Amino acid sequence: MEFRKVFDTIPEQFDQYRPRYCPELFDALIESAKIAPGRSVLELGPGTGQATDPILDTGCDYHAIELGEHLFAFMKRKYGSRPNFHIINGDFIPYDFRKQRFDMIYSATTIQWIPEDVAFPKTFGLLKPGGTLAMMLTVSDYRTPNETLYANIQKVYSEYFRPEVPYTHGGFRYENASAYGYTEFERREFHGKRVMTADEYVSFCGTHCDHIVIPEPYRTPFFEGLRNAVLAAGNRIVFHDTYILYLAKNRFPEIDYLKENSAGRMFG
Repeated sequence: MEFRKVFDTIPEQFDQYRPRYCPELFDALIESAKIAPGRSVLELGPGTGQATDPILDTGCDYHAIELGEHLFAFMKRKYGSRPNFHIINGDFIPYDFRKQRFDMIYSATTIQWIPEDVAFPKTFGLLKPGGTLAMMLTVSDYRTPNETLYANIQKVYSEYFRPEVPYTHGGFRYENASAYGYTEFERREFHGKRVMTADEYVSFCGTHCDHIVIPEPYRTPFFEGLRNAVLAAGNRIVFHDTYILYLAKNRFPEIDYLKENSAGRMFG
């Protein structure tokens, strides 16, 4: 199974334990993109709604495209009664949006699963002139709060972390948006803290794509080792989170991505 599809196997656990973003980030995003009723928004890969509520609550015309069929069904159950909520079950990479265009397209880490030379040109072409591309992610630090706990967790990883499929994905460069026609690129940071028990930490780790695919005989001792490390630290692990928000604007006349650049870069 592709790593980008593995989250679909654990929708309930994903919903409960994946981190959310701070209200200050959404306040800044909504203000920058002028999201309000009458504005059209597309969320890429919403999962189970970790970044959905604040945008949907603006009353905008909310759309989402979700690859996983179980995640899609979860989102339909969670938000389907909201009149401004619309979602399709599909793959953003080949999906044909026809004439549909958006005032904002945003992603909570999902865009990093899309090749850069598809992600930036296609989102650019789907935005109305002046539209906003917003990309967010979380960087977490549990080493600074407790160096000893960090070292003990690293020992568990060294001994038992053996994913069935090696994780080789990475390297998406958010700042390269400017090479594809985007302007006014900026990076903003916000901060928060999470505190978890041993059981909560193990459940959270079980939502990472490369952790989901750890086979036996490594899987059980790996997760037991993580649990025991946190129990030995007083049944408490603290994360200092940095929420990163990247913003970029489409300031060019409307361009049909599929007609103008079906094979690669639109600019540069």
